[in-house]
Amino acid sequence: MTGQEGNAMETYAIEVKDLTRRFPGFLLDRVSFRLPSGCIMGLVGENGAGKSTTIRLLLNALRRDSGEVRLLGREAGADVRSLREQVGVVPDELGLPGELNALEVGKIMSRVFRSWREREYTALLQKLDIPPGKRFRELSRGNQMKLGIAVALAHAPRLLLLDEATSGLDPVVRDEVGDMLLDFTRDEDHSILISSHIVSDLEKLCDYIAFLHKGRLLLCEEKDRLAEEYCIIRCAAEKLLSIDPSAILHRKEGPYGAEAVLRRDALPAGTEPGRLGIEELFVHMVRGEPGAGKGEREQ
Repeated sequence: MTGQEGNAMETYAIEVKDLTRRFPGFLLDRVSFRLPSGCIMGLVGENGAGKSTTIRLLLNALRRDSGEVRLLGREAGADVRSLREQVGVVPDELGLPGELNALEVGKIMSRVFRSWREREYTALLQKLDIPPGKRFRELSRGNQMKLGIAVALAHAPRLLLLDEATSGLDPVVRDEVGDMLLDFTRDEDHSILISSHIVSDLEKLCDYIAFLHKGRLLLCEEKDRLAEEYCIIRCAAEKLLSIDPSAILHRKEGPYGAEAVLRRDALPAGTEPGRLGIEELFVHMVRGEPGAGKGEREQ
């Protein structure tokens, strides 16, 4: 259920087909999606859903068991130096030496990346209010993540991969970082994949939303189309009997009636749908598993 038919002339920053990786007790199961150039995709999922595993597989930091990955039109793993220059990464754990300060980090990165822009990096440190002389281990979690974002942006990438990069930031800084990411994608050659459990951030930022649950991709769709394709209704339980069960993602019944999330094209005539936010849709889809799309009932 990806909803991404695409266009033959469209270019993609990320193309993933049947990506699979097995661990003891966990399976990332044939994940497929495409991110068009110039867009932001939000990867939503609970802890342990496979978000970090997916990003690490994109970067060849983990070996995939099967599947295909293309970044910026090239097979992931090919031309490693060039791809490293063009892909900015902010992992959940940055792994920078604790004794280094932001200025020393910049000096090291200038020797790692040929495209490093020192003036841009300095401006980002100021804009994000990162203390330049403070050791990394002494920075707050939020400032550590902001430093990671500054490093990722300073070497002129075309693609950003952000793994829970906003999770340690307060609401004001998250909003500022969100504006920076939107500015980044004003260039149609720039794209972002960002994972987060803060769904409200992704709802504001993203063009595409992907739902990952227990290693399975439940849905990948344009954000604006989600409201067009799905809705929520509250009605008498008997009314749900007239709806095709395969169109119901999740339903629950109580003493005062029923609530159901369903495809909008299955909405009974004369029924007024309620507004369905992305976070609410994700929660209902997860609670409906393994019956998502099969009308499984929750009592």
